[in-house]
Amino acid sequence: MAAKPRKVIISCAITGGVHTPSMSEHLPVTPDQIAAQAIGAAQAGAAIVHLHARNPADGKPSADPAIYMQFLPRIKQAADVVVNITTGGGLGMSVDDRIAAAKLAKPEMASLNMGSMNFNLAPMAAMPIEWKHAWEKPALEASKDSIFRNTFGDIERILGELGRFDTKFEHECYDVGHLYNLAHVLDQGLVKPPIFVQFIFGILGGIGADHDNLIFMKRTADRLFGADTYVWSVLAAGRHQMPFGTLGAMMGGSVRVGLEDSLYAGKGKMASSNAEQVTKLRRILDELSLEAATPAEARQMLGLKGADRTEF
Repeated sequence: MAAKPRKVIISCAITGGVHTPSMSEHLPVTPDQIAAQAIGAAQAGAAIVHLHARNPADGKPSADPAIYMQFLPRIKQAADVVVNITTGGGLGMSVDDRIAAAKLAKPEMASLNMGSMNFNLAPMAAMPIEWKHAWEKPALEASKDSIFRNTFGDIERILGELGRFDTKFEHECYDVGHLYNLAHVLDQGLVKPPIFVQFIFGILGGIGADHDNLIFMKRTADRLFGADTYVWSVLAAGRHQMPFGTLGAMMGGSVRVGLEDSLYAGKGKMASSNAEQVTKLRRILDELSLEAATPAEARQMLGLKGADRTEF
């Protein structure tokens, strides 16, 4: 008898720290907007919401736990969804800043970038945009000379400080070397299967958004981890979001969408919400005869502790 196909976990990254408010009026900035869009994404079919915070006054990425606590409880009360809090935050934040909200909230999941890297957003500064806030363009330009730091020491610290709360991780792998870094901490016993591996494509400084690269990343991960040890997902930046998500789902993976990764719902069409992207992905999955995982199914697939053991 053929094996039953694994269901597709839809993750939705609600706001992130890459795009700026001037790029889209639909990018959520305030706690009210972040909560509403996260709940909408969950209602549309996302099993996981990946969350950053922003200063509500000007939309600048923020690590302030007090801002997170203005939207985390509301999401938990209104939607059965796995809450995944970033430990990446934004460029220039210290590790202490980046993990503060997750240490307070003790979520089911947190993201973890699996290596230091260039993370160049400077080309976006040349976009023909009327900037609303003074910080936006300089922050994008400064990324050309910035390193997004995640040393082995940083990774071990984050795994230790959050892992003791039984928080599990979205291991963000922006290049092949990050898979080997993850294999190292797995061999050291610092993470336990099942592990959730997010293949990321199209960030300037990481692996490119070429379909051959997805096949190579998947083969490498199978060799390093064993196909039964991990659950994998795909996200690709900008216009690559849906094509890569479609290919990943066809290959047996899960998919991440959201306004953190792309502001569009189609060629030349700005997404009006995160839910619009989730709905589009659900339609694609339906056409492929693939089934989206419920939050309960995602928890079982990933070995999560459950929302009742969080502190928000």
